Amino acid sequence: MRIVLSALTFTLLASAQRSVPIDNEQVKVLSVVDPASRPPGRMHDHKMNRVMIYLDGGTQRLAYQDGKVEDLKFRAGQALWSPASGMHTSQNMDAKPHRLVELELKGQPKPFKAPALDPVKVHPSGYKVEIDNPQVRVIRVKMNPKQKIPLHEHALNRVVVYLKPQKIKVTPDGGAATEISPAENEVRFSTPGRHTEENLGDGPVELLMIELK
Repeated sequence: MRIVLSALTFTLLASAQRSVPIDNEQVKVLSVVDPASRPPGRMHDHKMNRVMIYLDGGTQRLAYQDGKVEDLKFRAGQALWSPASGMHTSQNMDAKPHRLVELELKGQPKPFKAPALDPVKVHPSGYKVEIDNPQVRVIRVKMNPKQKIPLHEHALNRVVVYLKPQKIKVTPDGGAATEISPAENEVRFSTPGRHTEENLGDGPVELLMIELK
């Protein structure tokens, strides 16, 4: 499935622009552009736990119904865990828009045992776990130019956010190779499988893989 972060289709919460590139029984993925220097949005809550992928760095002010105020600072390419929260407003504090990808987690936590060919075990220098809890495992993946990754297994459905444009050759175990060329900030949904990978490009690969337990 090829999903590109584009074609924002509706407005919600004080003109933050949102589209929904992925929506299935496990996860709802939203592409968001939060306008620059806007006033606080409407009071709202989040009933589901979320993973937030920030495509731009900045500061967001969260003002809760009980009077608590929090300035959330984030870096470009950072993944943060955001548990279900009470009523609050949000406000972009910067003079530039914030682009981000939100993953609303619908599924219930399930036991997960990493397989023997788990990529974190097979290639630990390139697969780094940043978040691991009962609902998700978030892994940052980096590959050098022309680098090959040996056979490994993805045991879970996953959402992939490609932080850099890239060209990769994927060879399924016992199958024919295919090439994929995700664009910068493109989002895809992938199912379990075993394969090798090779970075065909002259630049590094960097992506965030959000495994859904």
